[in-house]
Amino acid sequence: MYKNVIFDFGGVVVDFNPRNFLMDRFMNKHAEEIVYDLTFGSQEWQDLDRGTITRAVANRTMLENAAHVNREFEVRTVIEEWASMLRTKKTTVKIMKELKNAGYRVYYLTNISTDIMDELRQRDWFALFDGGVASCDVHLCKPEPEIYTTLMQKCNLAYDESIFVDDSKINAQAAYNLGITGILYKNPKSFLRALNACGIQLG
Repeated sequence: MYKNVIFDFGGVVVDFNPRNFLMDRFMNKHAEEIVYDLTFGSQEWQDLDRGTITRAVANRTMLENAAHVNREFEVRTVIEEWASMLRTKKTTVKIMKELKNAGYRVYYLTNISTDIMDELRQRDWFALFDGGVASCDVHLCKPEPEIYTTLMQKCNLAYDESIFVDDSKINAQAAYNLGITGILYKNPKSFLRALNACGIQLG
């Protein structure tokens, strides 16, 4: 029987769609691919999530790399505006509240930088969580198995009593490989259907 539901943040609890963000701003497929590789897809972005680099150093390096390919303007736009897409997904928060009211415990497991984690901790829904692990704090990132086992040990969770929901198939699969039930998040309706299939009926 399930007791715990573990949430990813970006794409599940808050909006995070870098490709749409770039498309909205640049309307140029070629430019979008280059800028994605210079920012969201860069080593610096991974290092931010891993907590091994500061935002200032990452931004400086991304801008230096952008200058070599004449994309400094676009990369500066991303640096200045990307966090605006992290809007709270109210339907997910509603589901989290319903889970709590039904007696389930909710946790988080997220790839995230220190500064953004600090910002999300200030949001009113953060208090709903019973615990969790952020990649920047443990210097590990999904889908590495060690970050999942770190969460399970830290919060004393049983694998067969836990569900993990992520908008990345690779991350959900990594949880499944360890014996945690994985749900790939697409939209609220399919998420509720997946919970229902696990015997969790809400609403």
